[in-house]
Amino acid sequence: MGRPLRRQVRAAQLTPRVTAATPGIAAAALAAAPRREDAYLRVEEVGKQFGTFVALHRVSLSVQAGEFVTFLGPSGCGKTTLLRGIAGLDPPTTGRILQEGRDITHLPPSERDFGIVFQSYALFPNLTVNANVGYGLRGAAWPRARARERVAELLGVVGLSDQGEKYPSQLSGGQQQRVALARALANEPGLLLLDEPLSALDAIVRQHLRQEIRSLQQRLGVTTIMVTHDQEEAMGVSDRIVVMSRGRIEQIGTPAEIYARPASPFVAGFIGHSSHFEAVVDSPAGMLVAGGARLPAEAARPLLDGARVACFIRPEHLRLAPPDAAPPGALKARVTGGEFLGPSCRVSLEAGALRLLAAVVPAELAALGALPGAEVAATLPPEHLMVFAEDA
Repeated sequence: MGRPLRRQVRAAQLTPRVTAATPGIAAAALAAAPRREDAYLRVEEVGKQFGTFVALHRVSLSVQAGEFVTFLGPSGCGKTTLLRGIAGLDPPTTGRILQEGRDITHLPPSERDFGIVFQSYALFPNLTVNANVGYGLRGAAWPRARARERVAELLGVVGLSDQGEKYPSQLSGGQQQRVALARALANEPGLLLLDEPLSALDAIVRQHLRQEIRSLQQRLGVTTIMVTHDQEEAMGVSDRIVVMSRGRIEQIGTPAEIYARPASPFVAGFIGHSSHFEAVVDSPAGMLVAGGARLPAEAARPLLDGARVACFIRPEHLRLAPPDAAPPGALKARVTGGEFLGPSCRVSLEAGALRLLAAVVPAELAALGALPGAEVAATLPPEHLMVFAEDA
């Protein structure tokens, strides 16, 4: 896997790139930049069947050079199957995959230009860290002195310069993950594949290492695809996210796009937290009837009168007020529970038949006296109600 001398890390480090402190800024910059037609990786109408079970349904997408793209979805959605197809570990049944214009659909993994990090890291327990990282550095392109230099360079990059003589069993989970990452990068691959690389780690280590991976990816400029079911992980590091469900792509976009403008009820419900309820369009003016309440919704204006719709609203958009200061159109709601999350609190509400979530800062929660059983006034701003026709 990988082609020695194809890309030099030092050369990549000198290439101007977005190196914003937060992934959101990098994502915005990439979104604003014009997309080139010659995508680094193309997946065209790819399908995959296992007997009568269809794991992928004619999936198409493109990845630009230097991008960090994440396949995100619940278990069984096809994200790992798609990654394995790109790696050549499970070639697709139909369609084709092109890397830099080269059809790699049915090439064996050894003839493809990629490095991969598995969920289990797959380190050789009987080899030292140095030997694990340098395992693939063989042949005429990697004389012994150059291979040693490359191993030392990568261990320095991942912060393990002093761990080279240890064995995997002598390292923490986070250190093992760094070794696996260094090994995947050793052959200077054009494409880095990450198959849920952080799922075996505890939450604090996982959060720290995902930012390390993102920082390293930006510094080296290596095109990266990651598979995860953890939406926070995907939102925190990706330039773009491919949201998948039941073998199909639901939406492709920046983290901000899929959060603020989900393309389907599945994406609206899967990404982030939200209140969800069914409603009926009541008039051309964009009114909804839901659980006996009438709610204005800008997104409902183009829909036909009487249409059944699914509605979503983010907790941070729902506004709470004391019952005696209820603004026009507010719903009378009862607090049924709450979660303290540090900088914010998530409050569960019942407004008639509607079940709602609101996010408020602790000070506001105290001022409202919003303890379980208390009454508050809840407003659903029309501009923030996400509305999907029943067949969406």
